[in-house]
Amino acid sequence: MAAADDLRFDPWDPAFLADPYPAYAELRERGRVIHYAPTDQWLVPHHADVSALLRDRRLGRTYQHRFTHEDFGRTAPPAEHEPFHTLNDHGLLDLEAPDHTRIRRLVSKAFTPRTVERLTPYVRQLAGELVGRLVEAGGGDLLSEVAEPLPVAVIAEMLGIPEADRAPLRPWSADICGMYELNPSEDTAAKAVRASVEFSAYLRELIAARRKEPGDDLISGLIAAHDEGDRLTEQEMISTAVLLLNAGHEATVNATVNGWNALFHNPEQLAALRADHSLVPTAVEELMRYDTPLQLFERWVLDEIEIDGTTIPRGAEIAMLFGSANHDPEVFEHPERLDLTRTENPHISFSAGIHYCIGAPLARIELAASMTALLEKAPTLALAEEPKRKPNFVIRGLEGLDVTL
Repeated sequence: MAAADDLRFDPWDPAFLADPYPAYAELRERGRVIHYAPTDQWLVPHHADVSALLRDRRLGRTYQHRFTHEDFGRTAPPAEHEPFHTLNDHGLLDLEAPDHTRIRRLVSKAFTPRTVERLTPYVRQLAGELVGRLVEAGGGDLLSEVAEPLPVAVIAEMLGIPEADRAPLRPWSADICGMYELNPSEDTAAKAVRASVEFSAYLRELIAARRKEPGDDLISGLIAAHDEGDRLTEQEMISTAVLLLNAGHEATVNATVNGWNALFHNPEQLAALRADHSLVPTAVEELMRYDTPLQLFERWVLDEIEIDGTTIPRGAEIAMLFGSANHDPEVFEHPERLDLTRTENPHISFSAGIHYCIGAPLARIELAASMTALLEKAPTLALAEEPKRKPNFVIRGLEGLDVTL
């Protein structure tokens, strides 16, 4: 085991946030598991370990299916945070079997290859319209004009959220996702609680409306499945809808702006892509690897495990460093190099195991659609000014991405 006291790994340091990858290289050299005192977590930086642990059933996203907080040596969250934890703890991402299995089986019906294929024309048309407006304006903020509205509209369409109701979705999501950062502040928690209350109240009304008048959407489908015997509580429906919205666009939004920022800073790769649009599929995968939108994924140790001779006890928390794993030279040749022709690319940006991203096929279509539309309609797209990075570590993104034609 290595200690992290003298490492450059510092999730609150702007210099680290600007470019965490050199610090990851240092972590990988230190060992396979490193205890990090500021968050009391065990950092796992190597691809092989991260990939294996994502599939290890001795770890869990939650421990409450087996232990109380007291049994597990943990303190219950403050009572004032309860609305956030109620919403979060009943969502697919933070459940384990059997509840996870039951809910994922129902939700996966909305993400079959046939369903995603049926959505593809809508995604491409919307991407074209959004990019067309950006071009007409002579440029603008790629984040707010293209990267955000595309996946938000797609997942809202799937859920059956009317267009007139969509404006608060992104702010609610951003406030809720603030709680996924390391050691969130009380102000962050207060915003997440408020967003949880408001979003939950909205969805209760929407569920009630769909009970009276079902539509061809996922919420109506979950209600119908419940009535046919596949039981979901109302809270599970609400939490599932919120998770799908949050997960269904956060990664895509950040992958889009991180990706284009990387392209602007690697002009030879951008030129190759502009010359050959058939590179889009491998470009999407490489850009998700190169600057990973989700840098860290946490798991609780439910049963004692050993990594490279270090025993990690039950009750500990493991932080799997996706960004580091995606730059591991044991797996990726010249990982620091952006290579849009990279075909051997087992990145783990969509996770693995039972919590593998259920919306990964849809995310790939959205990323390819917006990239293709920008290549075709805005072939002279350029960076207007250096973007400012968000002060977040876990969810890596930009405040904006101003572009010009």
